[in-house]
Amino acid sequence: MSLKSAKDVWDYLKKEYAGDERIRGMQSLNQIREFELHRMKDSETIKEYSDKLLGIVNKVRLLGINFSDCRIVEKILVTVPKRYEASLTTIKNTKDLSKITLVELINALHAQEQRRL
Repeated sequence: MSLKSAKDVWDYLKKEYAGDERIRGMQSLNQIREFELHRMKDSETIKEYSDKLLGIVNKVRLLGINFSDCRIVEKILVTVPKRYEASLTTIKNTKDLSKITLVELINALHAQEQRRL
């Protein structure tokens, strides 16, 4: 209540609720750990799985950590179940995996999922 301007109030709230560097560091480590340990369940769809991963990644990015889409693509390629093996093989044979975008990968896997249904 003693602060005079809106900027002073904003700066105070930002400092109070953002936490110090150590707290943000621990939060980012926890989120990265959650990302690394997350696996796709057999009952999940590609959309559900990618939404969960992107939710975690967005939390990490909000904490100021650089998190590339390439890392998310690699995670999806490694952790999807065997039922996507045909699509992954096709993608590996037709595209350069170092240049494939996250959107392309998700769309390709989602298309196979829709064909199976």
